[in-house]
Formats: sequence, structure tokens, C-alpha cells
Amino acid sequence: MVKKARPRNPKRIKDLKDKINDEMYLNKAIGRIALLLSEEILGQ
Repeated sequence: MVKKARPRNPKRIKDLKDKINDEMYLNKAIGRIALLLSEEILGQ
């Protein structure tokens, strides 16, 4: 039987769940990740 871990910080987890459902936030986050990966790959 697999147990679920109890959230360590329920407020933070709720905030993150809310952000995941915000399309503008996701677009910005994905853009930041893509930029960081590109810089890392290209060595800039």
C-alpha cells in the first residue's frame, strides 16, 4: 500500500496549484525555463 505524503506547507502548495491553472503565469514560467536552458546549452 502506498501512502501519500502529508503536505509540509499547505498554503504554499495551494498557491502553486492556483498558479498552475493561470495561463499567463505558465507562459511566463515556461519562457523563463526555455531561456535558462538555451543559455546553458549555448554557454552564454
